[in-house]
Amino acid sequence: MPEATTTHGVLVCVDGSAASDAAVAWAAREAVMHRLPITLMHAIPPVVVGWPVGQLYADMPEWQKEDGRRVIDRARAALAAALAGSETPEIRALTPYSAVAPALIDASKDAWMVVAGSQGLGALGRLLLGSVTTGLVHHAHCPVAVIHTDGGGGPDPGAPVVLGIDGSPASEAAAALAFDEAARRGVTLVAVHVWSDVGVFPVLGMDWRDRESQGHEVLAERLAGWQERYPDVHVERLLFCDKPSQWLLKESERAQLVVVGSRGRGGFPGMLLGSVSSAVAQSARVPVIVVRG
Repeated sequence: MPEATTTHGVLVCVDGSAASDAAVAWAAREAVMHRLPITLMHAIPPVVVGWPVGQLYADMPEWQKEDGRRVIDRARAALAAALAGSETPEIRALTPYSAVAPALIDASKDAWMVVAGSQGLGALGRLLLGSVTTGLVHHAHCPVAVIHTDGGGGPDPGAPVVLGIDGSPASEAAAALAFDEAARRGVTLVAVHVWSDVGVFPVLGMDWRDRESQGHEVLAERLAGWQERYPDVHVERLLFCDKPSQWLLKESERAQLVVVGSRGRGGFPGMLLGSVSSAVAQSARVPVIVVRG
């Protein structure tokens, strides 16, 4: 069993929505698994009054305080329900009077992980991330877990953890977290590497067999050290030719968790995890952790 995570706790963005409740429930299990405290944070944006133009209330109005208490009480109830029968971690609650995204990004400096819910379906039927969650994915100082609320009883706890890996510092950090998550859950790790981003049609003069061989080498090199550190984690290696987000999303359908780096190497050889991480976090139906390099 891995040791307790020796760092700051799990920070959950709460707002009183169903997505927020799902984020709290997932964060509760993560905090217990890593033996970490959990912080429920509901940032309350300052009220702007019409006159003088652009003037902010210096102090939080009473109605906002009451609304903040209701949001925190609901989050505590969701947390208690998720922890039923489990040990209870240290629980904190914060209601800063500040713009939401900047407050959470600043608080992420002292967190091990930030957990946020996604937003619902947009007009085109495509899952859209809320602006706060999108800001966290791009700017938080720690890993960000995006939790979806697509129904059912949640992912199968025996399902694998999927890792997107391209050899960049971001995917190396993602590998560290993914192996640890798989070890704590006692499940298989599925390592996905996409060895080309140029499309499935051959480029004149390119030997695709060489590229495929290089892909296998990247996987072997990047996984070797982690497999030595986590010998009990069974690793399934998958190598694909094109469209990394498509393959990660396909593998997410049989997973309980997807872990990706926030930004890949870019250019022709890389997975372009900057765009890939956004696409996966937006469209996967299981929790996605985006890890900065």
